[in-house]
Amino acid sequence: MKRRKFIQTTGLSLPVLLNGFSVRAMPKSSIFSAISGENDRVLVLIQLNGGNDGLAMITPLDQYDKLGNARGNILIPESSLLDVGFNNAFHPTMTGLKSVFDDGKMSVVQSVGYPNQNRSHFRSSDIWTSGSPADEVWTTGWLGRNFEKDHPAYPEGYPGGDYPDPFAITIGSLVSETCQGSIANFSLAINDPFNLNPLADSAGSMPPNTPYGNELTFLRETIEQTNAYGEVITAAAGNAANMVSYPDDNRLAQQLKNVALMIAGGLQTKVYIVNLGGFDTHANQVADSPLLGEHASLLQTLSDAVSLFLEDLKLLGVDQRVLTMTFSEFGRRIRSNESLGTDHGDAAPLMLFGPCVAPGFIGDNPEIPTNPDVQEAVAMQYDFRNVYGSVMMDWFDVAEEDVKSLLFSDFSHIPVIAGCSTVSTDESLPELDIRLSPNPFAGQVNIAFASGNEHVRLSVFNGMGQELAVLINKKLPAGNHQLTYDGSGLASGHYYFHLRLDGGRQKVKMMMKGR
Repeated sequence: MKRRKFIQTTGLSLPVLLNGFSVRAMPKSSIFSAISGENDRVLVLIQLNGGNDGLAMITPLDQYDKLGNARGNILIPESSLLDVGFNNAFHPTMTGLKSVFDDGKMSVVQSVGYPNQNRSHFRSSDIWTSGSPADEVWTTGWLGRNFEKDHPAYPEGYPGGDYPDPFAITIGSLVSETCQGSIANFSLAINDPFNLNPLADSAGSMPPNTPYGNELTFLRETIEQTNAYGEVITAAAGNAANMVSYPDDNRLAQQLKNVALMIAGGLQTKVYIVNLGGFDTHANQVADSPLLGEHASLLQTLSDAVSLFLEDLKLLGVDQRVLTMTFSEFGRRIRSNESLGTDHGDAAPLMLFGPCVAPGFIGDNPEIPTNPDVQEAVAMQYDFRNVYGSVMMDWFDVAEEDVKSLLFSDFSHIPVIAGCSTVSTDESLPELDIRLSPNPFAGQVNIAFASGNEHVRLSVFNGMGQELAVLINKKLPAGNHQLTYDGSGLASGHYYFHLRLDGGRQKVKMMMKGR
């Protein structure tokens, strides 16, 4: 297989806002409580708030006719789509990202989600930022846990010594939950690196020996830490100058403009988080034409901002240090609604950018039913935690056993990074296939597949992303394998068999249960 294809709580809550610099003094469990490592690499996360419609952003051309049956009132005319090969096309507003893709600096991981999808914005966002299973509530972030592994005393003693800079920065008024530790959040929230006036420090009197006194001490320490970090942030941003012009009316571009300055100016921050909201397109996703509307504007904002950011990083000479990655709480449903919009769904493409990514598409195009139910959405092919873990391994040199401990024991590596002296990608992996019969089925389904001497996980999902059964989850000997699944108790509709082998190889196959 070619690489390009494979690929605690007390009640204190005091917001502080001064000239654009925002810190929230909340309970110790949620304020200031790093992927460290010795390398100088940086991760930039772009959160697409609201649930991005992946089928409109990247349209699988081999499924176009079926999409026409399901979302004809919002579907982009095929002749207007930007064909990028691999039976896929970008939304016509994404000309900037098409150039990035054609230049080999973009990787698309198909159908990324998680088992038993929760279609609530709040809960699903919690899952994506914490890296938790859908049925468990974790109070730490996937990046915060890794920072805390190496810096368990944080924030006590920081900044100072070998760590004078913030571990992570969120552009905005609130810190990102991705960086939440068990005691403090490892990210600092700022709006403008050049407008970080010092916060007033009320230190002087000895705080009382009470819970309130403890929180007051913590708040004072936080203000002191914040002011110290503000000085180094402003100094770093002033050490560089952008090499491209970012449009004033592109709110994402303005965030990335400042990120580029801080990176090029020498700030040793490892993670930056930026946001683009507005993707909850239940109505008026398109306007007078499928080519126009809110979603088209959002995708152009994203495309223009990222392409300018990558060009700026290249001209600043820091592009090989930076990996940029998108995420959104869920995709949208396959079938559009009567309000020219789409409702909450399941999986969607995840994009990575930079000269070190494995270029092209990783995974197969989603398989679209001929007549999807109104609740059906794109079936998950890749668990988002496997993408996170692979970035931790290949970008930040986190050991695989630590990834399994920080994320989940069932972690499976995906080769999302190709260059910059990272883990190499095997270009000769055999094609993966799973054969199911009969189709449609009424009772039993015969399943056949081949594997090497490796761990195999085979499970069954319904059309709403719920995992119904795990048929195999163990190491199997090399060879051909056959088994039978009894689906007689299933209701009529579409079902998906999900096969995962070592090396990130995964396959999703759709089946129809008849009446």
